[in-house]
Amino acid sequence: MTFDPRTFRNALGGFATGVTIVSGLAQDGVAVGSTVNSFSSVSLDPPLVLFSLVTGNNSAEHFAPGRPFVVNVLAAGQTALSNHFAKSFDDKWKDIPHETWDTGVPVVPGAVANFEGEVIANHDGGDHVIIVGRVTRLHAPQDGAPPPLLYFKGKYAGVAG
Repeated sequence: MTFDPRTFRNALGGFATGVTIVSGLAQDGVAVGSTVNSFSSVSLDPPLVLFSLVTGNNSAEHFAPGRPFVVNVLAAGQTALSNHFAKSFDDKWKDIPHETWDTGVPVVPGAVANFEGEVIANHDGGDHVIIVGRVTRLHAPQDGAPPPLLYFKGKYAGVAG
């Protein structure tokens, strides 16, 4: 390897990503959540998505196979939510407006899209765990959808157009 981890991270930062809050439930039913920008579609049939959490993330253990999840794709006006869920502390959902659907997992209103489902597999991904989930419900307004919150080169960015 001819580069160090910081150089690698900086190079990866040149790939603009969306920003999500991935939410779930602890075994005792307490809502958990983390800001995640490693989110991707996997398959249309069946409808699968993946997201990654750093192995030491306090929420990672709650996204085991069979557990419910929601991926909330944040809108440009939801930077404060992204910053809130990027921090590590207990009861992240206290005083955060949200709704729940079939699984009882928090859903962020006003997001570009929300995907609810069940984790079907976890895979080792170095210092991250790669979580694959089957989507069972979604909300994605086509008309009047807000612009997405983007992350580029270590900063929030907007959509040029």
